[in-house]
Amino acid sequence: MAFATIIYQYSSSFPSTEQYGLTSQLRRAAISVPSNIAEGYGRHSTGDYLRFLQIANGSLYEIQTQIEIALNLDYLKKSEFDPLYLQSREIERMLSSLIQKVRATA
Repeated sequence: MAFATIIYQYSSSFPSTEQYGLTSQLRRAAISVPSNIAEGYGRHSTGDYLRFLQIANGSLYEIQTQIEIALNLDYLKKSEFDPLYLQSREIERMLSSLIQKVRATA
């Protein structure tokens, strides 16, 4: 959830012309990560949990792509992009580990 908050903060400086484009898409993907983790956990089914974890992982890949596009368009500075990307990679590793552990218990 902290990462989604950071994404919101950084994307607030994107041009207003991106309000319904990259800003909206990036924010939806950022919200999707913790939301899908929570929803999957709340289903009380290992299969559902795995499916929602994989959806969260896909949203994380979307974020990585979108922040790189924002960098290429000069909406993010390199000094802003680098910590965001590193944090997304750390979350990716945590999600991957969680997926493996849930699969092992299935």
